[in-house]
Amino acid sequence: MPWQQKTLNDELAATTTVQDERPGAKNRPTPKRRDQEAARKQPLVVTDRKVAKERDKEKRREALARQRTAMVTGDDAGLPARDKGPERRYIRDYIDARWSVGEIVLPIMVIVLALSFLRTSWALMTVFFLTYGLIAVAIIDAVLMWRRIKSRLVAKFGVGKVPQGALMYAVMRAFQLRPTRMPKPQVKRGDYPT
Repeated sequence: MPWQQKTLNDELAATTTVQDERPGAKNRPTPKRRDQEAARKQPLVVTDRKVAKERDKEKRREALARQRTAMVTGDDAGLPARDKGPERRYIRDYIDARWSVGEIVLPIMVIVLALSFLRTSWALMTVFFLTYGLIAVAIIDAVLMWRRIKSRLVAKFGVGKVPQGALMYAVMRAFQLRPTRMPKPQVKRGDYPT
């Protein structure tokens, strides 16, 4: 029977074309381009607005979670743009390693606020001197701190590598209480960066 002979030949040919698996090889046929493109096709604008809104909300939630984790761990890849870069990390580490007068401004101002409710002359004088004296000392401390940081930045990274806005970045961080700083401090007090 010729048709049975043909099927046996086809089966034999099919078994002989199957090759043994080779290590490091793909070991499968390359898919056609049109099949791959059809599998990847997605509409540019999702027609279902509710689904699109949920998708956007989920993406935003994931991005914020990654950013929050990076703010705690200090991972440079997940930080927002204002905190990225080795220069900003150096500024953060230098400020976190030192005691700043700006850190104690907020707690002292709470005491000053409580004293301002007393209407005696000694309390009002104390409020005046504490307020203006502490602000003046904090500003002087911030100026001296910035001069030291800037000279160290120039020595470590080069003249043109001091980032724009670094002065305000450093001062705002120096005026925050250490536990409330974000990104969280990664160095201990006195552990200055090299």
